[in-house]
Amino acid sequence: MNAISFELSGKTACFRKPDVNQFAYFSYNNIHKPALLGMLGAILGLGGHIQLHNENKKIEDENRVIKKKADKKPLNSSYPEFYEKLKELKISITPIASHGYFSKKIQVFNNSVGYASKEMGGNLIVREQWLEEPKWKIIILDDETQEFNQLKDYLVEKKSIFIPYLGKNDHPAKIENVQTIELKEMIEGSKISSLFIEEQCEISKTPPRGELSYFFKEVSPMRLQEEYHFYEYENLIFTNHKVVNADSENIYSFDNKNYFFL
Repeated sequence: MNAISFELSGKTACFRKPDVNQFAYFSYNNIHKPALLGMLGAILGLGGHIQLHNENKKIEDENRVIKKKADKKPLNSSYPEFYEKLKELKISITPIASHGYFSKKIQVFNNSVGYASKEMGGNLIVREQWLEEPKWKIIILDDETQEFNQLKDYLVEKKSIFIPYLGKNDHPAKIENVQTIELKEMIEGSKISSLFIEEQCEISKTPPRGELSYFFKEVSPMRLQEEYHFYEYENLIFTNHKVVNADSENIYSFDNKNYFFL
């Protein structure tokens, strides 16, 4: 199985959780699949949520001046362009950090734009959690589609239509060590070196030899709900315990390590 591999990093990152806290906005520990697809879509120049919103806003404005209901245009209820074209990609995400956990700090800054601070006297204080020095190993399976081939070309040639960033445009992304690789079958009785879905793998309770045991778990966005584009979630695990039973259909090995493809 052919694939493309690269390292993704940045000075900071913020993948904001949608549940708003009165004190601060919090970030997921790892880049999640919808955010990663959005970044890859930006590299290819594909439209995102804003473009879809603007398209529907234009349709709504045009419909207001049309008197006959039958003549009004329906809103575009499809996914954003990047997600529609890239959602079937199988991707492995491996945090390059001690025990898979990145340091985080709360950043405090002013948001003085009118629409954000109209009720706050022109000065809205924002507290936001940022990841510090995040880095991941990303592997994307070759599904032989036009989108994958174009993405491979852009990554190898270091091309991008839009600037890729890690969650927000405050956090530019760095992509390096791009290489095409050949994956092999899963190594039985070994650990999984990437994030994996909890329900699809049974983890050994026996601790690893010669190293401290660690187990990191996070509820992470995995896909977009079709009608309203809300996140749908899965429990993702990162551990050095061996896997004793797993869905091998989504696991491949490279350089004597197993990787799970989300």
